[in-house]
Amino acid sequence: TLNCSIISAQKTEPQTKAEKIKLALEKLKEAKVRKLIVKVLICDGGSKALMVDERQTVRDVLDKLFEKTHCDCNINWSLCEINPELQIERTFEDHEYLVEPLSIWTRNSENKIYFTPNHQKYVMFREPQLFYLWKKKNPCLNRVNKKIKELLIEEHLCGSTLMVPDLEGVLFLKEDGKKVWKPRYFVLRASGIYYVPKGKTKSSSDLACYVRYGNVNVHTAHTYKEKYRAPTDFCFILKHPHIQKESNYIRFLCCADEHGLMLWVNSIRIAKYGAALYKNYQAALKRESSLTTKRVTVGRLNT
Repeated sequence: TLNCSIISAQKTEPQTKAEKIKLALEKLKEAKVRKLIVKVLICDGGSKALMVDERQTVRDVLDKLFEKTHCDCNINWSLCEINPELQIERTFEDHEYLVEPLSIWTRNSENKIYFTPNHQKYVMFREPQLFYLWKKKNPCLNRVNKKIKELLIEEHLCGSTLMVPDLEGVLFLKEDGKKVWKPRYFVLRASGIYYVPKGKTKSSSDLACYVRYGNVNVHTAHTYKEKYRAPTDFCFILKHPHIQKESNYIRFLCCADEHGLMLWVNSIRIAKYGAALYKNYQAALKRESSLTTKRVTVGRLNT
């Protein structure tokens, strides 16, 4: 019996050491994880402070906020970044890791994060005809039934190869370092945004690349009619995430109207994020359904 006890002790001791080493390594790994205390402003005027680490996606943070605010869990709820200096805003995509863009903010940044509904977040799935039948007249688009919408989504947005809207039209381009805007004919492609140089035709061989999506994000802009003498108030910019202040590397574009702004901004999102947007949409629908069911069940139990 004594021999058995000695053998048993010899067997368990190395295992205990291994567990301690494993635990120590896990703690060390955890200590190296970037963490931020984030103040999230709520659209009703309040705010919530959250601890966020680099492993958490925007979707994870939204789920936390659903629990804390007891809102309706609608799929349109979003985290929106506001940059007061550039007078721009951008809705974070659900698959993004929140710590990454926040870590780029400058030390004395006045940037803010809002928890607010964005009804354009998944407009490409609610109204796909706006993006893939956009050349047709508006009355025709309004009569598109549910079946056609489903077919458009299946054909263009959820297959193995996502199809970018063949969007094109005149946009106003701001010249570098000047408050001068010139009309140019722009074309959206899977690889980037192209334009027709002065004196050239719309043929593919004449198109010049304006910007590629890889290293830029699209932001909507405010008061650029006043700030930069833009032709309209419907402006958007394309910039590298690290650019937080005025820069010659920011691309400024202006649309004729609000509908055009909606089409261009969201078509760029489709081109940039591809199938990830559809996965986000599906996950958001699933969470909305499960959280709503859970709350109804809890409400019945409480009554």
